[in-house]
Amino acid sequence: MESAGEADYAPPAAVRTLPSWLLGQAARRAHDLVADAFAHEGIGRQHYAVLASLAESGPASQADLGRRLWLDRSDAHAFVSALEQSGLIQRTADPDDQRRKVVTITVDGTRTLKRLRRKIQYAQDQILAPLDTREREQLIALLARIGRN
Repeated sequence: MESAGEADYAPPAAVRTLPSWLLGQAARRAHDLVADAFAHEGIGRQHYAVLASLAESGPASQADLGRRLWLDRSDAHAFVSALEQSGLIQRTADPDDQRRKVVTITVDGTRTLKRLRRKIQYAQDQILAPLDTREREQLIALLARIGRN
């Protein structure tokens, strides 16, 4: 879907051939597809990351969750609060430290996460549609290698 002025967007070849520009374009397209997939859920990518982290790694304090996901303290609080208000996670007092709250995914959160995983998989399939299976595997391996450096 083109936005206003996008049809006129024509960067020079010196820009269009830069790996950093190409990665940025691919990331923009991927971001848009994932945002569209989640739009009807009222959830963003970071909310998904919080739910997925709790499902994979188990309960955590809000601070630990923020560190796991490289979220600023205030952003982590905002995401956790929104998910709690939606009934997808719950915060309870840590039995060992009453000042600390432990964040846990709820049954509704687990159901929502399953639905979101289907939606995000569909978005991934759209992103990678031009590639065959071998090319997809190569791209994922190469991106992982670049991301580690």
